[in-house]
Amino acid sequence: MEKKTLNKFERLKKGERAAKYATLINFALSIMKGVFGLLSGSVALIADSINSFSDIFASLAVYIGLKLSQRKPDQKFPYGYYKAETLSSLVIAGVIVFSGLEIVIESVQGIINPQPLKIPFIAILVAAISVAVSFLMSRYKQKVGKEIESPALLGDAKHSLIDVFASVLVFVGVLGSYVGYLSLQGVAGLLVSILIIWMGLKIGKNAVLVLLDATLNPERVEQIKKLALSVNGVEGVHEVRVRSSGPYIFSELHLETKKDLSVEKAHEISEKVEKTIKNEIKELETLLVQIEPAKKDTMRYALPVDTNEGLQSEPSSHFGKASYFLIWDVRNGEIKDYQIRENPAKDIEKKRGIKAAEFLVKENVDVILSHELGEGPKYVLSESLIHFLTPEGTTTGEIMDNAQKMME
Repeated sequence: MEKKTLNKFERLKKGERAAKYATLINFALSIMKGVFGLLSGSVALIADSINSFSDIFASLAVYIGLKLSQRKPDQKFPYGYYKAETLSSLVIAGVIVFSGLEIVIESVQGIINPQPLKIPFIAILVAAISVAVSFLMSRYKQKVGKEIESPALLGDAKHSLIDVFASVLVFVGVLGSYVGYLSLQGVAGLLVSILIIWMGLKIGKNAVLVLLDATLNPERVEQIKKLALSVNGVEGVHEVRVRSSGPYIFSELHLETKKDLSVEKAHEISEKVEKTIKNEIKELETLLVQIEPAKKDTMRYALPVDTNEGLQSEPSSHFGKASYFLIWDVRNGEIKDYQIRENPAKDIEKKRGIKAAEFLVKENVDVILSHELGEGPKYVLSESLIHFLTPEGTTTGEIMDNAQKMME
């Protein structure tokens, strides 16, 4: 069965729903661990309860961020509200670091002044349930986060994964306290706090970089550049910029095309580039394409001729029927090289002009001078962005001189 592709609003809605479920489960988990932590006197369980309680605010921040991201762009926010989700990631980071510091205080107290558990079996059971629930929540949020490509939800999933390790440490601490190692609870809590603070700082750093429009994925920049260069008519690509905004990215780039390109053809190339890139990069929200004429040092010209006498060859009034083509390169206004090439299409009965045009395309000609061009050859040449001009002059020398003037 083919997997259904979600549009951007369906993706945000799915992420919002996942964040809401996470908030409700974390609330129930924190209450359970807090109540039984107090009843059993387990400092590690109480610390884990504080950690889960902080998750409520973290998941709530993700929910609010995804909710705001669904608002359509307006006059005040023309780029949309997608960065509300990134801002929520920064809030998550702050909550995580703060809760980690709180656990440090509680854990140090547990090491200095350890207390035996009052209801150890219940405390061990609650710690085990916490491990299982944290693991399942982490997998769920990671699955949805990847599906909708939500950095806030993926960040929250990482936090839940840390909760798994934290809960395992708490479980070991509670079990150790039960068998007589009372200070093990405080040690477990201290290790948990270090993991939490490290994760919070990492998520916060990424959120700040996104808010500052930093390029976090150089590989994506290279991918966009390669896709643009694959479009026929694009001579070069530069100044590719990519910035993240919630689950989406915005990009802009400059395209180099052949000189003197028509507005219609430039617009057509721009549309092809945008379509090609968006087909490959689904999270791309907008792409700004700017067209610039490529600066070529050398221009290659072609003229149909009837004789093979170099620069004194006789110009031909026909294109497809011409016996030869005089091809020459011009750099800085001077002829640097020329050659006489036999027309491979001269003896063909059908589509002679098209075959001749295709031959000159392979020769990398930029400008073709000919008195008569059919619709077929014109189409082939225009698709390859080759200029075709009517030659001015009676001799080959005059036509070559006037051709340069016409292209200046």
